[in-house]
Amino acid sequence: MHENPLGYEKISKLLKKFAIPSITAMLVGSLYNIVDQVFIGQGVGYLGNAATNVSYPLSTICLAIALLIGIGSASRFSIYLGEKKYERAASLVGNAVLMMTLAGVIYLIIGECLLSVLLRVFGATDEVMPYAVEYAGITLIGMPFLILTNGISNLIRADGSPKYSMFCMVVGAIVNTILDPIFIFGFHWGVFGAALATILGQILSFFIAFRYLFHFQTIQLSRSSFHLDMRDNLRTMYMGTSSCINQVAITFVQIILNNSLTYYGALSVYGSDVPLAACGIVMKTNAILLSIIVGISQGVQPIIGYNFGAARYDRIRQAYLMAIKWNFVVSIIGFCLFQFCTYPIISIFGSGDALYYEFSVSFMRTFLFMVIVNGVQLLSSNFFTAIGKALKGLLLSLTRQVFFLIPLILLLPLRFGINGILYAGPIADFVAFVVSVIFVWKEFNHLKAMELQQERLA
Repeated sequence: MHENPLGYEKISKLLKKFAIPSITAMLVGSLYNIVDQVFIGQGVGYLGNAATNVSYPLSTICLAIALLIGIGSASRFSIYLGEKKYERAASLVGNAVLMMTLAGVIYLIIGECLLSVLLRVFGATDEVMPYAVEYAGITLIGMPFLILTNGISNLIRADGSPKYSMFCMVVGAIVNTILDPIFIFGFHWGVFGAALATILGQILSFFIAFRYLFHFQTIQLSRSSFHLDMRDNLRTMYMGTSSCINQVAITFVQIILNNSLTYYGALSVYGSDVPLAACGIVMKTNAILLSIIVGISQGVQPIIGYNFGAARYDRIRQAYLMAIKWNFVVSIIGFCLFQFCTYPIISIFGSGDALYYEFSVSFMRTFLFMVIVNGVQLLSSNFFTAIGKALKGLLLSLTRQVFFLIPLILLLPLRFGINGILYAGPIADFVAFVVSVIFVWKEFNHLKAMELQQERLA
């Protein structure tokens, strides 16, 4: 096995090598939902947009499962490579693939059996429900493929092939983008066509990712590598807990947000369906920015994980700080777009009446006001996961969504009505940022102490 460049190449060069393909993959991956939202908005209308919004938690739960296994196994894989334990790394990969497959099949069965109940919980109204059932019933079929693709792509990136990991996602999204207008406008299949285009792209991405299992650079997989070891699975899931819980928390936020908007919207001039449709647009637009931040986080993960395993603590700090700088640049651009290009962005997703545009513009500008600091919490949470401190990563992943945002969404509307829901976003973002800075500052001091001790022993 050749020497891994993660241990000696310049950090800026490594971050470009790993983060840019990861960002591209995440951006393209987010197009699955964004493209559907745009074409459905143009071809079906705002009720179709509302349907994709209430179906969205099914995708976030799916991603949570993929991250639980994918990030957990990739983090352990990187540490094993740093420790030069190649046989254990190979066994880890085989076990993870089997676990992803089992989890995907179970999720599909449960989702299809409880579909109507879940969509109602996610906030579907009577008018939206028929569209949501049609859309979600089809997209659930692609969930097992999506779990495997996302999980394997994390391992591919950790193996040192970020461009191939990106390619897996890009091809599927391109297929989805091409087929969406054909199925929706050409065949007049509406939300069914959008859903069908999505799963066809996901299936193609899966086959490309699966092919890599036979071409790892740092390990050699054999038949003996593929066996289910539940004790090993628990260790993997522990490492992926923070990323998973963050996605689960996003799902809970989406559910509470949808239901709160429906309830308080009915008490306002906007009605129940307009806030629901506006929320879908704003959240999925923000998902583009978040996908870039997640891409940076996934790109820096193997760098941090490998160097932690190799006890190169100075390189860990360099990698984290450089990722934070990238995050701030991207977030500032996002802030400017959300504040000053609001109307053009919303218009992309279809037309509506004056009240629809009024609420959508207000929602985007207010709820996303603190996006400049939003990514620090996410990057910091994944930083702790990469160095094997999953419990701290989990705690940080809960700060924004669970500890701050959900209570604020429930409490502020009691005083400010539907506008209180909008104020909850920036307040939660800022407080989570402060907590993240405190956690990372303490950990940096600890790493510095370990580095000094290492120098004394040398």
